[in-house]
Amino acid sequence: MGGLSHYLEQEGLATTQISLIREHSKTIKPPRALWVPFELGRPLGAPNDPDFQKRVLLAALKLLESPFGPVLVDFPEEAPASNAPAGPLACPISLPQEQADLASPEGLRQAFLQEVIQMAVWHREAEKKRGHTTYGASGLEPMEAARLLAGFLVGELPTNPRDDLSLPALVKLASEDIKALYMEAVTARPGGLTDSTSLTDWFFGQCVAGKVFLQLREVMSQSPDKETRVVGGRLMIPVSQANRRLST
Repeated sequence: MGGLSHYLEQEGLATTQISLIREHSKTIKPPRALWVPFELGRPLGAPNDPDFQKRVLLAALKLLESPFGPVLVDFPEEAPASNAPAGPLACPISLPQEQADLASPEGLRQAFLQEVIQMAVWHREAEKKRGHTTYGASGLEPMEAARLLAGFLVGELPTNPRDDLSLPALVKLASEDIKALYMEAVTARPGGLTDSTSLTDWFFGQCVAGKVFLQLREVMSQSPDKETRVVGGRLMIPVSQANRRLST
């Protein structure tokens, strides 16, 4: 949208936008952009909070008062926590993590693949219960997606099974699918839904998959390929988890 805004402005139409990734807006330099410190997919913050969402929209529209750009303004508020009831969140599967050497790439890979196998069982039950799933953007089965991501951990550049996408683009879609697999599985557990902030903290703080994503950020950001660096360094980890470090 930032790139499109330049063309619209050339035709005399003033534009403003909400930006979720500040680095993109700094590079593209749209005429007017409001950066918001919210998780990807929620440009207006938390759902079911019209007063907060109105403040975000008004802040974005206020940028239209600036006749020239580029203007990049930071929204000063964090998104409020969801009002959804949330109990203590625990992984719905039991993994013998103490027996796995998560400090080694191969140990981390094996623990991740084992976790995905077990989580996929819960996900199938969740899909039956809901009647639908958001999994499937990559076109890969769960274990195919997991192996694709895990290949980077041990220095094995995976073979790209899709001719229509670059390998980094497929890695991004596979990572989204794995997150969908986990979060749909855990939210279908007895006790009901939990808020997205807790889910994200759980994924990156308690799951082996979260450790894999954090390690992939380190590995992919060192790649000589620019697209791989961008995907690994900027798109694998949400803003809310950007400061989290891999721990074992």
